[in-house]
Amino acid sequence: MSGLVLGIDIGGTGSRVALADLDSRGAVLGTFNAPGVSVGAEGSSAPRQIRGLVSAAREAWPEHVDSIRGIGIGATGIASLSTDVGELARSLVTEASTKTAVAIDAVTAHLGALGGHGGTIVVLGTGAIGIAHPGPDDQGVFSPRWSRVDGWGHLFGDRGGGAWIGRHALEAALRTHDGVSEAGRGLLEAATGRFGPPASWPAQFYTRDDRAGRLADFAADVAPLARTDDAAAELMGEAGREAARTALAASAASATSIALTGGLAQAGGRLVSGFREEVASLNPGAVVVEPEGDPLGGALLLGRLAAEGKLHNQDTVLWT
Repeated sequence: MSGLVLGIDIGGTGSRVALADLDSRGAVLGTFNAPGVSVGAEGSSAPRQIRGLVSAAREAWPEHVDSIRGIGIGATGIASLSTDVGELARSLVTEASTKTAVAIDAVTAHLGALGGHGGTIVVLGTGAIGIAHPGPDDQGVFSPRWSRVDGWGHLFGDRGGGAWIGRHALEAALRTHDGVSEAGRGLLEAATGRFGPPASWPAQFYTRDDRAGRLADFAADVAPLARTDDAAAELMGEAGREAARTALAASAASATSIALTGGLAQAGGRLVSGFREEVASLNPGAVVVEPEGDPLGGALLLGRLAAEGKLHNQDTVLWT
């Protein structure tokens, strides 16, 4: 099959769009960046963002529109904070006259990180989610066997993610501020440097729709502090251990390839070592591997699979 494929990766802090040859080794013809999703009282803006980016892609590459054979879209919060995603996917097929697949962002991260092979990943960004799949069958078809763990958002879960780290770091800082424990002295100084006096913190977080991203911003301070501060080091190590537990729960503790992905994974240090040590301790048969690619590459692969009819719907995970 000849033609092109459109891939869309929608995150909490930004989105990316790419156009590429349909061939699995095809060259990327163009890319552009866009804002990420927001979350308010009415839920996630992801459906509106998806429609807008599909339209923007058609406007950016009008000469290629008729050659697009598949569209792959990975979006954060699409399952838990949006409604009727299946209808959205079906309407996109009608509007774009192209086979389309919409998935949670963990699916496109998995496809990108493992190159379309079976295994497990954990995505650590603002949030955290683990997902596993045994891989395609002999015909290259992905059965509805995606196994997801966490991704519950910063209030209920996202264990080990950026918002989780930021929240726990601020809790430790406030215990020091309140005179309960001196262990968080370095975290208190770092938090005061970023956010100002502790008395101002509630107003900075409780009244904002983007508080998860605001919490995750502080993780960027905690990670380098972990090189010299015991409390920060322990927190980053625990984040890695939480990510490992999520991965092994998704893979049902079987021997598997496991990759740690997402922007926070680039922090390295205690987070990565904690992840590797916990995986080895809980499942010695598991192999930690380096990611092959990124979620945008996974979105392009999702689009190729949609074009070839090699995907099955799975409620809360993937819609075609």
